[in-house]
Amino acid sequence: MKNSTKSLPVFLAFICMGFGDAIGPFVGLAKDEFQLTDFVAGFVTFAGFIMFGILSVPMGIYQDKKSKKHVLMLGLIVALIGLILPIFGRLNTFGLFLITVILLGAGAAILQVAGNPLMRDVSSEGKYSRNLSFAQFVKAIGSLSGTIIPPLAVAYLGMDWKILFPIYSSVILITIIILLFTRVNESAKTNDRSASFKSCMKLLLESRMVGLMVLGIFLYVGAEVAVSQGVPLYLKEQFNVNIQEKGLLGTGVFFTALLIGRFFGGLLLNWLKPRLFLILTTVLASIGIIGIFVGIQSVSIISFFIIGLGFANIFPLLFSISIDAMPERSNELSGLMVTAIAGGAFIPIIMNLISKIAGSTVIGFIVPLVCVIYILMLSFVKPAVQKI
Repeated sequence: MKNSTKSLPVFLAFICMGFGDAIGPFVGLAKDEFQLTDFVAGFVTFAGFIMFGILSVPMGIYQDKKSKKHVLMLGLIVALIGLILPIFGRLNTFGLFLITVILLGAGAAILQVAGNPLMRDVSSEGKYSRNLSFAQFVKAIGSLSGTIIPPLAVAYLGMDWKILFPIYSSVILITIIILLFTRVNESAKTNDRSASFKSCMKLLLESRMVGLMVLGIFLYVGAEVAVSQGVPLYLKEQFNVNIQEKGLLGTGVFFTALLIGRFFGGLLLNWLKPRLFLILTTVLASIGIIGIFVGIQSVSIISFFIIGLGFANIFPLLFSISIDAMPERSNELSGLMVTAIAGGAFIPIIMNLISKIAGSTVIGFIVPLVCVIYILMLSFVKPAVQKI
């Protein structure tokens, strides 16, 4: 890193980004408390992820006029407001819960727009892919906390899942304070052109590689959310595993593998070229998804772990390959690619629809398999990756 002190608040911001992934566990835990139907529970998840689609491009344009640090701070504040509301409101109504999810999703979206390109500004030459993988590893710690802290709070503290709100709020507040007193030297613009909605759309439509990469992010995030939501349902259907007692453990295996994969991915990128690593990791993810169709419980658990390892570095690889190719358009690229995180709102719906039509949860896993195969094909498009 150029300066470990200046990178600290950026890494802390990535932990806070991970809190946005707690939307999934939040919905599952709140479903019984508010007696939500499957449709309403699905809508809550959709409301959280759709904020990426609504806010990312506008935030990328705003960031081009202000600064990445300014937008990073804004994202932290929005997320903090969302987490403080249920502390004072005691989260006793569904309306307040929905507002919390929307603000947490909005905060995570804004943090993604600023944090991913800002990591390049605090990275040494040629080390952006490596550092972004490490940052995603840190983010996975925040993501995993949503599945680990609630059961521990019940077992050892006699408290429920709402303990997440004061914990998350404290971490974000500390990050805000550290960021306030940290000076970050952002990369200077190489041209006088300001980002606009028109320039973002022109970049998306006229650059073949940008379009392919944005679609890759859309499909990857959708596949990740689809798998994390589908694992407990798969275990219940195939092996009659109780979702509340043991079903979430399958998701825990998946998220743990994401955590491990991102850590070791950061190490491997010291030696492997990003495009080669993208090929290897998507092949691994495909093998893991295919393993689910075997229908043996032990093989399925191993497959969840393999999928997590394969999925772990796809997002930072796609993102860093794109930004490294066009650093002067980083704000527009970041807005476009973070917008694609909205795939987390749409791909799971397609997976659930196919599962319902086929009458089998396992058939629905064809959807994330197709998403990963697309990214695998994208990783072989060498000339386009170089000329984006």
